Amino acid sequence: MTKNVGQLDKILRIIVGLVLIGLTLAGQIGVWGWIGVLPIATGLMGWCPAYTLIGLKTCPTESKSEQK
Repeated sequence: MTKNVGQLDKILRIIVGLVLIGLTLAGQIGVWGWIGVLPIATGLMGWCPAYTLIGLKTCPTESKSEQK
């Protein structure tokens, strides 16, 4: 898995995931709030399968010398 989620994207994903789960635990939204686990997981891993499917990458690209 090649990382395709940038730093700002990671932070936003984790925040959104925590807000969704928090709202679910507070009883403000239904069980659909548990979907917040997905953005947290992709934010922590730095890889998003949906980005892979559509060819999107929000992280900086590595130069050939950094890949070695």
